[in-house]
Amino acid sequence: PQKKSFHRSQTLGYKNGFAFSRLPTVGIGGERLYVNQLSQAELDELSNMRPTLTYGQAKQAPPSGFIPAHVAFDKKILKFDAYFQEDVPLSAEEHYRIRQVGIYYYLEDDSMSVIEPVVQNSGLLQGKLVRRHRVPKNDRGDHYHWKDLNRGMNITMYGRTYRIVDCDPFTQVFLESQGIELNPPEKMVFDPYTELRRMPVRKYVTPSDFDQLKQFLTYDKQVLRFYATWDDTNSMFGENRPYIIHYYLADDTVEVREVYKQNDGRDPFPILIKRQRLPKTFVDKKKTFPSCVLEISDQEVLEWYTAKDFAVGKSTTLLGRTFFIYDCDEFTRNFYREKFGITDFQPVEIKKKPLEEVPQVIPPYNGFGILEDSLQNCFSLLPKPPRKDIIKMLENHHKVLRYQVALESPNPEDRKRHFILSYFLSNDMISIYEPPVRNSGIIGGKYLGKTRVAKPGSTTENATYYEPSDLTIGSTIEVFGHRFVITDADEYVLNYMESNAESFPAATLQSLRDHFRPRQVVKVTANSDIPTLGTSKQELDELIVQVQEELKLHKCLNNKNIREAFLQCDEDGSGVLEKAKFLALCDSLNVPTDAFLVNKLIDLCSCGEDKINYHDFLRAFPS
Repeated sequence: PQKKSFHRSQTLGYKNGFAFSRLPTVGIGGERLYVNQLSQAELDELSNMRPTLTYGQAKQAPPSGFIPAHVAFDKKILKFDAYFQEDVPLSAEEHYRIRQVGIYYYLEDDSMSVIEPVVQNSGLLQGKLVRRHRVPKNDRGDHYHWKDLNRGMNITMYGRTYRIVDCDPFTQVFLESQGIELNPPEKMVFDPYTELRRMPVRKYVTPSDFDQLKQFLTYDKQVLRFYATWDDTNSMFGENRPYIIHYYLADDTVEVREVYKQNDGRDPFPILIKRQRLPKTFVDKKKTFPSCVLEISDQEVLEWYTAKDFAVGKSTTLLGRTFFIYDCDEFTRNFYREKFGITDFQPVEIKKKPLEEVPQVIPPYNGFGILEDSLQNCFSLLPKPPRKDIIKMLENHHKVLRYQVALESPNPEDRKRHFILSYFLSNDMISIYEPPVRNSGIIGGKYLGKTRVAKPGSTTENATYYEPSDLTIGSTIEVFGHRFVITDADEYVLNYMESNAESFPAATLQSLRDHFRPRQVVKVTANSDIPTLGTSKQELDELIVQVQEELKLHKCLNNKNIREAFLQCDEDGSGVLEKAKFLALCDSLNVPTDAFLVNKLIDLCSCGEDKINYHDFLRAFPS
C-alpha cells in the first residue's frame, strides 16, 4: 500500500529500421524480477529443437524449383460454348434473338473475355463483347474463378446471363484433373429467325432427254421478230401503240420493245417487257394464293410460251396485255416455213382511228386584265403577250386626245363633277382623271387607269372598242357601268381630226367645228383692239381706276386669290366665262357686284348676252 511508483519498463524498440520486442528487465515500479525471463515462444522453440541439440543439425533436402503462374499457365485457356437471349421489341417477325458466344478463361491471370463469332450481313455489332479482364462476381469484390465454371449452368456478367452448354476437350481434361465433376453437355440453341431464312439445301434433278446446251449451240443469235400493236383505246387516255416482239430461240425467252418516233414526246424507255420466259398457263391455284409473286418457278406454271404460239394475224396475251401481231420479218417467215410448214404470212393492214376533233370552248371573260391578254391563257400553258402594232405606236407616240366629260348620275353631288378623258392614239387606250376641287368633299385624282374600253353589247368573241370617231360633243360613252357625257374637247382634237379628215366621219368633225366656232369668235374679239360694246379704251381705263379706288375700302379682298379662282374656273383658257358662273364666282370671293362702278365695269366687259370677258375685269384687281 505504501507503493507510489507504478511505471513499466520499455519493451518495444527499433533496430536497423525494424521494430522488435524485448523482455522487461525490471518489474513495475523498478522492482526486481525473480521469474524465468524466457517467453513462451522461446520455450516452445527449445522443446522442438531437442533432437537437434542432441544429434546435431539435420541435413535439409534442396528446395524444388519455383515456377510462376504466368509461366506455368502461359497460353492455357479454358473455352466454353455459350449463348444468351436478346429481346427484339420492334419486329413483327421475331420476338427474341439467340446469339452464340464463346467464353474464354485465361489461367495465367484469371481473366475472362466473351467473343461472338462475326456473321456476314447480320446487321449486328459482333466480335468482342466483353474485353479481357477479371470479371467481378458480386458486389463484395469477388471475381470469377475457373472453379465457378461448369457445363449446363448460367453465368451472369454485367447484367447479361449466358448459358454454358459445352466446352472444348482441353477444358474438360483440366477441370477433371482438378477434381471438378462436369455436368453433361447440352445442345446449342440456334436463332429461330436465322434458321427460317436459311437457304434450303440444293436438290439435284436428273436431267431430261431435252438438251438445252444443244439448243443454245444450234439457235444462238437467232431471233424471231414480230410486229404488233397494243390497242388500249378503251381506257382513259389510252391509244393504239406499236411494239416489236422478239422471241429468242436459244432459250425460249420473249422480249417486248416499244417503237418510238421522232418528236413523239415520250421518255426513252424502249423495253416494255424485259427478256424472260413468259408463262402461258398456270397451275390451278387456291384462292388464297397471291396473284402477284416475286418469282415464277416451274411448279406454278403448267405451260410456257413457245415459238408455235406466235402467228401473223392472231392476238397474244403477254402478262395481261393483248398484242395483235400484224407482220414479221423475212427470217421469221423462213423459220416457220421450214419448222412448221406455214406459208401464209399475209400482213394485216392496221387502220388508225381518226382522232376526234374536240372543239375548243373559250371560257367567259372574268373581267381581269385586258381581253386579248387574258385570252392567251386559253391557248397556251405559258401565255405570251399579244402582239402590238409597232408602226402605229411609233407614228402616234405622245399623241393624246383630251375631252371634258361629265358623270351622268342621279345623285346631285355627281352632277357638278367634271372629268378629263384622255384617248391615247398609240394603243387605243382610255384614261379618266378628275381634277381635285377644294372643299368639294370628293378626292380627285386618277379615276380610271389606262385600258381599252369595250362598247356596250360587245362580246368576248367579237369585241369592239371605243375609237376617236365615237367621241363626239354631246355623245354618251359607257365605261365599266358608268355613263359619261362629253361636254368639251381640247383644240388639239379639232386640229388633229382636220389634218386627218379622211380617217374620221364627217359628223364627228362637224360636231367639233360647231362647238369651237363661238369660242374662236370670242378669242378674236378679246385679242382685238376694238372696245367692247362701242366704248373707248380710255373710258375703260378711267373706269378701272375708279373701281380700284372704291375697292380700297374693302381690305378683306385678296387680289391674288381672285385671279387664281378665275383662271382655275376657265378650264379651256378662252378668257370668257358664262355670266351666271361669273356672278356666282364673284359672290364666293366677296366681290361687291352690287356697287355701281363694279356693275358698270361688268357691263363694259360683257361680250354677248351671256358671256363676260374677265381679262379686263381682273385689271381692277392688280396682284
